[in-house]
Amino acid sequence: MPHTIRAEPSGHRFEATSDESLLEAAQRQGLILPYGCRNGACGTCKGKVISGRVAYPGEAPGGIEPSESEDGFALFCQARARSDLTVEVSEIQEAGELRPQRLAVRVQALERLAHDVMRLSLQLPHDRRLQFLAGQYIEIITREGQRRAFSLANAPHDDGALELHVRYVAGGDFTEHVFDGMREGEIMQIEGPHGSFTLREESSNPIVLVAGGTGFAPVKGLLEHAFHLGIQRPLHLYWGVRAKRDLYLAALPEVWRAAHPNFCFTPVLSELRAEDSWPGRRGLVHDVVATDHPDTSSLDLYAAGPPVMVRAVRDVVVAHGLPVARFYSDPFEWGAPKEK
Repeated sequence: MPHTIRAEPSGHRFEATSDESLLEAAQRQGLILPYGCRNGACGTCKGKVISGRVAYPGEAPGGIEPSESEDGFALFCQARARSDLTVEVSEIQEAGELRPQRLAVRVQALERLAHDVMRLSLQLPHDRRLQFLAGQYIEIITREGQRRAFSLANAPHDDGALELHVRYVAGGDFTEHVFDGMREGEIMQIEGPHGSFTLREESSNPIVLVAGGTGFAPVKGLLEHAFHLGIQRPLHLYWGVRAKRDLYLAALPEVWRAAHPNFCFTPVLSELRAEDSWPGRRGLVHDVVATDHPDTSSLDLYAAGPPVMVRAVRDVVVAHGLPVARFYSDPFEWGAPKEK
């Protein structure tokens, strides 16, 4: 039987089973509590139990002193509810409340997804996690001290590694290294999270998401987060690329569509190659969005990709009635100092 947890001072309520941590239960239901390592070592997730009982799966973690436990404090990444609870904890309400961290990460895997896209999996230190919101990005700090920004393609509940989709940029020192010289096991410095391209969970409006090229990466994170939360609002993804080969994870949206009746997927090709057999939509993705949504006044719209695409999407959807305040974007600036 699940226990009811009341979080103060927000007054939010969530339920927790006896075999999941308070942190896991809160995340599962869309509440964002602070954490750092998830294993009880750092103390970042510490909060106070005002009423009720909690227990740890083993001995008390090292991140809390006995005197703190006696005063009612607990580490929410490890503590399990043993009754209904009232807890005192500082919830994270927006991206700006997450303090960027600088961490050393190890290249866990490199996977070529397309002729010019590499999936880069970065392993975090065993005693650390990077807390982030879906849609945010990190900066990779090169040995020369330069910074290259890449959006996170995974959702916050799946934070064991960081997933990046790196597009090859001719003349880009870092991306050329990723494609030609990088090996598994390489150590890099990162800093993050950054950015405000995050899901507005409090809204009840239908959601349209528009990705251009590897703008699919942060949109993937947003969608996987929405699916994890069980959001039932209509979700419609438009993915604009040049040719069929550029739909580098084309099977994944089809998996989402089969699993989530509220999700629709429309890929759009603008420059078909001779070998492409394509029965789907053609042209520029912003024109297709405008055709499908002649009245955008009731939508929330998210766009990520090249700046020219993001601007074109913004202009057309605002012209069709979307309030500017409900247009959320992550334009990828190509070239120095970023290679997104």
